[in-house]
Formats: sequence, C-alpha cells, structure tokens
Amino acid sequence: MLTSKQRAYLRSLATSEPAIMQVGKGGIGDNLIKTVSDALEARELIKLSVLENSEYTPRETADTLAEAVGADVVGVIGRKVILYRESVKHKKIEL
Repeated sequence: MLTSKQRAYLRSLATSEPAIMQVGKGGIGDNLIKTVSDALEARELIKLSVLENSEYTPRETADTLAEAVGADVVGVIGRKVILYRESVKHKKIEL
C-alpha cells in the first residue's frame, strides 16, 4: 500500500509521462493485462487512457487492472489512470 506522500510523489512523476496505452471497447482482456504487466515491469509507473467507448469507468478500469497485475492505483484523473508496481529487475523509482 502506498502512503499519500508516496502517491503524491508518483503522481508528480506521472505528469510528464504520456499515456502509453488505451482501454477502449475491447475492454480488459488477458492481452491487455499481460501488456500492462510487462509495461509495469519495464517502467514501474504507467499512464493509461480510458476511451469514451470503454464499457468501464476510469475508476473501474484502474481497480480491475491493479488487482489483475498486483499494482497500486496512484490516481485517476479525468479519463487517465496511473498505475505503479515496483519492478523486480528494473527498479528506478525510490519511494
């Protein structure tokens, strides 16, 4: 679990990051979960965009993906979701 200070720090890091994936009407399938997990291992902190045509709200998307890949939800801002998971091999972010 992240503290509010850690979450604020991660949110500030994510500000300059582009959204690297989009969740649309395809929903959250095994393929997306695998891709998100791989991206978290490589980057630790990722930002996703939830498209208007997605069947999930941005909050539902964040919670579902975080649970599926064992990540923490840093924040949901508008239609953007920020996820964090400490990397095993590529640790970059010191909390």
